[in-house]
Amino acid sequence: MITALIVIVVIIVALALVFVSMYNGLIKLRNLVHEAWAQIDTELKRRHDLIGNLVETVKGYAAHERGTLEDVMRARAAAMTPGQAPDQMAKSEGELTQALGRLLAVAEAYPDLKANQNFLALQQELTGTEDRIASARRYYNANVRELNTKVESVPTNFVAGMAGVTKEPYFDIPDSQRDPVRVDFGQRQDIPPPGSYTGTDAPAVEPPRVDPAPQSDQIDPPRA
Repeated sequence: MITALIVIVVIIVALALVFVSMYNGLIKLRNLVHEAWAQIDTELKRRHDLIGNLVETVKGYAAHERGTLEDVMRARAAAMTPGQAPDQMAKSEGELTQALGRLLAVAEAYPDLKANQNFLALQQELTGTEDRIASARRYYNANVRELNTKVESVPTNFVAGMAGVTKEPYFDIPDSQRDPVRVDFGQRQDIPPPGSYTGTDAPAVEPPRVDPAPQSDQIDPPRA
């Protein structure tokens, strides 16, 4: 009788330890996911600030590109909307990336802008920020994958249900927003060509006129 009681107590203690271990593991993973998302959020805020400064710099040289500039600012405002879930944020950031790509493509038409030190510095900072976002995203998604696997697997799914731990969304850009960037000039209305961005209309340059070579009715005889 005593032996059976001891066995039951040992089993109960073992089950309790297993439950505590699973519970603590789930809570730890959930905290890692939230910590990883906080790192992404910090870098995204820095990205939004850099893009805002980049747009202001481009305005000084390419104010006529208002359609492209407005697209970037609209996408930036949507990405900065508070309370978005990671999957919603990924979609917003993907649209902002596409708009930013169009802006940088348009900037190729303005040599003075491309040579501007502030523009170059912002591009370099933005590149570094994008790299950190990519690294933080990989870390976040790895933790989400591990957490979601445990939430869906037996027996940790029972513990997750009792602990209130649920699956977390991934932070991935949709495939439809991974296409190559296309420059859409159709949004611009009555915009002068790039040669007139300084504020003075560039005069039309006519191609040089080439006079036809004179033709003679007489054919010179061959020389000996």
